[in-house]
Amino acid sequence: MSDLHDGLQKLNRDLNEKESRGKKTIREYTEALLTAVLLAFFIRSFVIEPFKIPSKSMVPTLLVGDHIFVNKFSYGLRIPWTKKWIFRAGDPHRGDVIVFIYPEDERLDFIKRVVGLPGDRIRIYEGKLFVNGEEVVDADIPVLGVDSHDKRFLRIGSVEAAELPQGLKKIPFYRGYENFRIQMESLNQKKFLIQKSRLFPVADDMDIEVPPHHFFVLGDNRDQSADSRVWGFVPRENLKGRALFIWLSLDHEKGGLRLKRFGKKII
Repeated sequence: MSDLHDGLQKLNRDLNEKESRGKKTIREYTEALLTAVLLAFFIRSFVIEPFKIPSKSMVPTLLVGDHIFVNKFSYGLRIPWTKKWIFRAGDPHRGDVIVFIYPEDERLDFIKRVVGLPGDRIRIYEGKLFVNGEEVVDADIPVLGVDSHDKRFLRIGSVEAAELPQGLKKIPFYRGYENFRIQMESLNQKKFLIQKSRLFPVADDMDIEVPPHHFFVLGDNRDQSADSRVWGFVPRENLKGRALFIWLSLDHEKGGLRLKRFGKKII
């Protein structure tokens, strides 16, 4: 009977130890999961946030299906889901691609390129852009057609390397490219591509001064973008962050992934 009693006690101790180890393991996993969730929440709220490109307004820089990361710390720190800033770390520069709260519907986020800073004089005349009286010179980039080696890209003709944005050798394919003129612009010594429609160029002229604490933004797809020419300026408190790089690119036209766009820095 003594041996049986001792055996039952040992079995009971073993079961208690296993239960204790099981509870400890569950607690450790729970703590790790909560830590990961809190860390992800902190990073998304204050540091980096993913953003999906929903429209063609930034072609050829950004395509529909591109997924990017936005640096939310670029211009300061704000309370999540509000427009109240804890502190500011500076303003966007001309040429920056920014994500911001759309002024006419604050449920939406938009992405455009900063062209005018507070106090700048912006003039658009016959399709030409002028900032503080100086024309933003654009250079045509000749597009020769689809690259025979990689049909997800377009070949470009010979252009002096000094004129091209850094690292540009090909342009990503997008349907209807033949109907646009691809050009290179330069703002704040930053070179980037824009496009203008051959079929339906926008000829609306304007001459306006950017008010204090506001920014004038344009889409790189100049004739197919609803931007500051349509709905006005971006208030400083609406800024969310600066676009960093593409981390995923889904090709909705040819199917699959645009693998060569992964990790591409947004210029």
